[in-house]
Amino acid sequence: MELLELADFRAAVARHYLDATDLSDFRKRRDELFATHPQSPIPVEERGSFAGLRYYPANDAAIVDVPIESADGELAIDTGGPDGVVRYTRAGILRTPFGELTLWWIAAYGGGLFLPVRDGTCGGQTYGGGRYLTDTVKGTHGRGVRWLGADRVRLDFNYLYNPSCAYDPRWACPLAPPENRITHPLEAGERAYHQPGRTRSDRWTG
Repeated sequence: MELLELADFRAAVARHYLDATDLSDFRKRRDELFATHPQSPIPVEERGSFAGLRYYPANDAAIVDVPIESADGELAIDTGGPDGVVRYTRAGILRTPFGELTLWWIAAYGGGLFLPVRDGTCGGQTYGGGRYLTDTVKGTHGRGVRWLGADRVRLDFNYLYNPSCAYDPRWACPLAPPENRITHPLEAGERAYHQPGRTRSDRWTG
């Protein structure tokens, strides 16, 4: 049953990424899912008082079209949990006005895009371990990272969201490696759920 619940949760995530009419509708759907689904990352004891996630207001300046340049190499991130070491290859380097970021491809069956970001708000206004803009293995299609064709990508940082370990320390998550850490404060997307500064330790190699 638990695995079927997890599959259903991921399907629900994919649906609201694909079907939401706008950012407001997306956030409403996400809050409802986190409040009601048995696989919600919100701790069970907190769901009765859960009143929704905390977000920055929509920020048009956080939507940018940027070039992507090819890149080689791999990275291994130790999640510190049952997933063990997860391996990624570089899908490309994103030249954003806020700093360079690496877009990753998970080197496993089926693959998937992954873009973790740690920015200048982390540890204060947002989760100290950083946030994700996409992790398509989990169904986050098309909103945070959208390929425009050729060598251009649209990034919408209004869709930055917390990894599961930001809500409950029982989760272990791959977090942003050094090349995905920027000093610019990205005041967009999801804010801290817990008291700022509370994080798991993140591990990376390679």
